[in-house]
Amino acid sequence: MIRIGDQFYDKAHFDRRSAELGNLTGISPGLRYAVCFADTAEWLALFFAIRDAGASVLPIHPGTPYAAARKLAVQAGCERLLYNSFTGEILPDSAPRTPEGELLQMSSGTTGAPKLIARTWQNIEIEIASYVRTFTLPETMTPIVACPTTHSYGLICGILVGLHRGVTPHIVDTANPKHILKVMRESERPLLYSSPAILHMLAQLLPTGQRMHAAMTSGTLLPDPWFVRIREKCDHLFQQYGCSEAGCIAINPDLTAASDMGYILPHAEAETGEDLASAAEIVITKDTGQPIHTRDLGYRRADGMLVFVSRMDDMINVAGLNVYPKDVEDAVTAMPGITDAVAFRKSDRFAGERVALLFSAECPVSPGALREWLSRQLAPHQLPSEMIQVAEIPRQPNGKISRCDVAERHAAGAFLPVQTGVAS
Repeated sequence: MIRIGDQFYDKAHFDRRSAELGNLTGISPGLRYAVCFADTAEWLALFFAIRDAGASVLPIHPGTPYAAARKLAVQAGCERLLYNSFTGEILPDSAPRTPEGELLQMSSGTTGAPKLIARTWQNIEIEIASYVRTFTLPETMTPIVACPTTHSYGLICGILVGLHRGVTPHIVDTANPKHILKVMRESERPLLYSSPAILHMLAQLLPTGQRMHAAMTSGTLLPDPWFVRIREKCDHLFQQYGCSEAGCIAINPDLTAASDMGYILPHAEAETGEDLASAAEIVITKDTGQPIHTRDLGYRRADGMLVFVSRMDDMINVAGLNVYPKDVEDAVTAMPGITDAVAFRKSDRFAGERVALLFSAECPVSPGALREWLSRQLAPHQLPSEMIQVAEIPRQPNGKISRCDVAERHAAGAFLPVQTGVAS
């Protein structure tokens, strides 16, 4: 059973509709299909039909324009693009048939050009079984999926894990935060799967005295001020960690520090540093035996907790001194009135690299006031050499920020300061 908005769809519905769509679209084992559908129920019926046929599917966010969706489908070697159409479009140069079906994803591109990730259905089933067997606290909770079901976080962890547990996932529209709160109030022991940005917004909107039963965060590290606000509004706050190539590999069942990613699930292994001083890249090994390099810098404490330090590609080298963007962002968002921030690198002919900053706020903030605040929180080499107040920090549909994209757009002059807020 899956609930989408106010409508319930049982297994019989999806079995019947998936069979109809399988016949209508002529789904064949081993072929790759790209699917971009605005109707969530129809998208999921197509997903089940493609998976059960032993074919491969590339889910595309429903807000993606046709030209961009077609480009993604071609890049992934898909045989057909189903763009709000059951007949679809035959694409040129499709990939050869694969012996078993796969979930196809284009990596987020947060550190460079997106690349194709392919995971077999068997690999995903192993992840789900490990997830459910290890993370038992939500067994009687209602999954509220307030994130894209075309992303592995919403699709695998929100929907497929819920179905495996025998509970009914409830998919809600993320456009109206107050509606999400209403759904949670009306649900029995709700567990919200959503992005850090939405969790932070909900924590701010909750009336005094009201709390969320449980929430899961994933995808990007919570700024410390956001973490504090969300934590104090949740009875249970969870965090999960992974990457496109490996899926979810760690879960924190009781989040007390934003950087504590969680304990490694039994289907995976991770090698990294032993403490902050020896922090190293987190390298994941799964059943395939092939190491997956995450480009995340971290370490494992003696109690087994995996701790995240920074993206290796995000680190900024200022005259030989390392600056972790999160340290800067935490200091910025701790200032009253600041709502969001992203620190990124910019070239500097003297220091090699410098810190640049985009931030949003409830009202215009003068660069002098922000610089004075930061000078009490950060070392001189950590201080941004340029600060631009914008109306909104650019985030991807899954809530992540691509620092590479922000840096490129900044270099092209894409960010104009709001009114009197400004550059240094």
